Amino acid sequence: MHGGWRAAALASIVALAGCATPRAPAPDWLSGRLSVQVAAQADRPARSVSSAFDLRGDAERGELRLATPLGTVVADAFWAPGEARLVTSDGETRYPDLDALAREALGEALPLQALPAWLRGRPWPGAASRSTAEGFEQLGWTVDLRRYAQGWLEITRAAPPAVTLRARLEPDS
Repeated sequence: MHGGWRAAALASIVALAGCATPRAPAPDWLSGRLSVQVAAQADRPARSVSSAFDLRGDAERGELRLATPLGTVVADAFWAPGEARLVTSDGETRYPDLDALAREALGEALPLQALPAWLRGRPWPGAASRSTAEGFEQLGWTVDLRRYAQGWLEITRAAPPAVTLRARLEPDS
């Protein structure tokens, strides 16, 4: 009789756990949706990627998690001084820095070291910036903050190949 009760209790706990709300990211995480479009060039077609994201850290050390709309993690990027790692279902790949990781993973060098600051609506302290009516310019990129209060951010590079990164930040992230 005890075995039947334990099995029923265990089944109830598992069922309730399945209904539990997923744990919200810690306060130092930024979460939302991210899309990157890279314009076509003579030798390359246009490319784009879109994903849910969770980001924590800064230019020196951090993590960027990319996931499907259903929450399945498709890639985790980790960085620290002197190294960057990309973990996917194919395994782990190491890179000397974030620029090399971005070039390999996205086919284009993106200033990933600046992304944590930019997604927080401010220039990265590691390079000069210039204020504009829409936001600021830094590292050859324009960061448009006009809709930042509503959680929207657009980051563009006009130099070939043109790149547009759009982010929709989750409230309270």
